Amino acid sequence: MEHKENDLHIVHTLREAHDKIVNEISKVIIGQVAVIDELLIGLLSRGHCLLVGVPGLAKTLLISTLANVLDLKFNRIQFTPDLMPSDITGTELIEDDMTTGRKAFKFVKGPVFANIILADEINRTPPKTQAALLQAMQEHEVTAAGVTHRLEEPFFVLATQNPIEQEGTYPLPEAQLDRFMFNLWVDYPSSAEESKIVQSTTSAYIPEVSRILNREQIIELQDLVRRVPVADGVIDYAVKLVRKTRPEGDGAPQYIKDWISWGAGPRASQYLILGAKTRCILDGRPTPDIDDVRAIAKPVLRHRIITNFNAEAENISTVAIIEKILTE
Repeated sequence: MEHKENDLHIVHTLREAHDKIVNEISKVIIGQVAVIDELLIGLLSRGHCLLVGVPGLAKTLLISTLANVLDLKFNRIQFTPDLMPSDITGTELIEDDMTTGRKAFKFVKGPVFANIILADEINRTPPKTQAALLQAMQEHEVTAAGVTHRLEEPFFVLATQNPIEQEGTYPLPEAQLDRFMFNLWVDYPSSAEESKIVQSTTSAYIPEVSRILNREQIIELQDLVRRVPVADGVIDYAVKLVRKTRPEGDGAPQYIKDWISWGAGPRASQYLILGAKTRCILDGRPTPDIDDVRAIAKPVLRHRIITNFNAEAENISTVAIIEKILTE
């Protein structure tokens, strides 16, 4: 009972911290409130996010500001065609041991050894290098010369893809995309927001942001998310929603059979529930409802549904299909 009361106290504290985090980030980033919330949900759910948006929308600044407000170590890795796996994970160097006079191997940690990693333009690098990062995302560890090095928790990867230039790129395969909890779209700012952005970024003013949470508190909140109770009806709704995206499944609507070649797998159901749990505690509520599942359905499902030629011919997008499923 005491544990439950303590959890409720943490939920209340997080609700206040959530407002402060958004306020602090808003000092630097104008707009993008929905993306900030989705990033926080991803971090507290122990998921990773794929950010899609044209250049110049302050994606890097948003992530570095988030890391600053949460007092986490941040590293940005610019993915290029010549980037090697060891450029991400680290490398073994031979150095002289002063005490014995012999040469010894020393592991020099790569940029993946941080709490928040921004993998910029992940589709610009060959599959071998992509795989090194994806392995670290999955296992939270790096192996070099047969020795395993644990990554410091929390470990949160945000990968960006540029939707414009597709020549000379290596798109992530569908199985790799499935490892990302969310696919977040960073849209253009509104006219008023853009005016504010230009005004603030062309002046001498440099905003100061305060640190709201720290490493230990974030790990505690990640553990709390796992303890949040969920009603059977909410789990059933999430599972039915995901199963509806599979054209070969029983009871799949005709439009799903017409437009989709592959639906979402079980990971989608897991992330819908984890995300719903996190969304409710960020809002100060002790348990999620169906609306929490519906609110995160698009970022969870849009990179897990593969449309077929019919959908492309009829100009039907993945998002339009998800919206149609949600209205039923």
